[in-house]
Amino acid sequence: MMAILATSSSFLIAFMILMSSELILQISATNLTCDPIYPPIKVPVSATDVELLQFAVNLEFLEAEFFLWGALGYGLDKVAPELPNGGPSPIGAQKANLDNLTRNIVTMFAYEEVGHLRALNLTVGLFPRPLLNLSSANFAKIFDEASGYSLVPPFDPYDDSLKYLLASYVIPYMGLVGYVGANPLLIGYDSKALLAGLLGVESGQDAVIRTYLFERAEEEVAPYNITVAEFTTRISELRNRLAGCGIKDKGIIVPPQLGAENRTETNVLSANSYSVSYSRTPAEILRVVYGTGNEHTPGGFYPQGGNGKIAKGYLNKSHY
Repeated sequence: MMAILATSSSFLIAFMILMSSELILQISATNLTCDPIYPPIKVPVSATDVELLQFAVNLEFLEAEFFLWGALGYGLDKVAPELPNGGPSPIGAQKANLDNLTRNIVTMFAYEEVGHLRALNLTVGLFPRPLLNLSSANFAKIFDEASGYSLVPPFDPYDDSLKYLLASYVIPYMGLVGYVGANPLLIGYDSKALLAGLLGVESGQDAVIRTYLFERAEEEVAPYNITVAEFTTRISELRNRLAGCGIKDKGIIVPPQLGAENRTETNVLSANSYSVSYSRTPAEILRVVYGTGNEHTPGGFYPQGGNGKIAKGYLNKSHY
């Protein structure tokens, strides 16, 4: 009898402990917070943050228009006419001859870039879309300069899926390294949160493009008899030359001494000797996207230069 009572008491105590635990969890759950813990300086967006993030708007406009036109045959003026803010329509943009898989990927990229512009608009505001040159002739010039001679026929990014993805290799990576460069300079918590989110997607896009090309690394791009891997190396080397700040860009296949831990030739993700993403300053980026090697001299994708305080500041100091 005593054993039964002792057992009953034990069950009763265990039941009460269990009920108390559930009550504590219920009370705790009502006090849960999902808000981030802000740093001591509670500044959402500083004045310098606005300048840095607005500089990125130039690249986001470029990516949005290139992907929208390539996949859909029209751009921001149709998809989100409020975002260009009265800026001129792109030069030479057109629908690319893409297979279904590539078109689906590029369509996703396109709408992601529209979302990026909306997010930037909410946080720092947008300036008018700068004049963009997305013509076949501009891309042909880039690939000629990368190759050191004129390709015959001229490179046309809109010709097929492979050429379009090679042309895409030229663009999103500049946004990626630009965001990495801006990161340590931002002050506001909203600015940092936005940059982290943008960088995550830009990195993903670049990884998709590089993986697509790596799968075809040894394939020759017709009619040039140049492999996909060689084209990526040429483009990366051109960007390094134009930026003028050493190696911050590498193709999809590299010598082992440039691979991860100096052990791999595979270079699906471009990174430094510590496998950390490279960073670039606004000046470096302008030298590359202008195609002039000079942040004061516009050209390339931006015939009249970029917009925003930083890009305009370099143009105002121009000597051309």
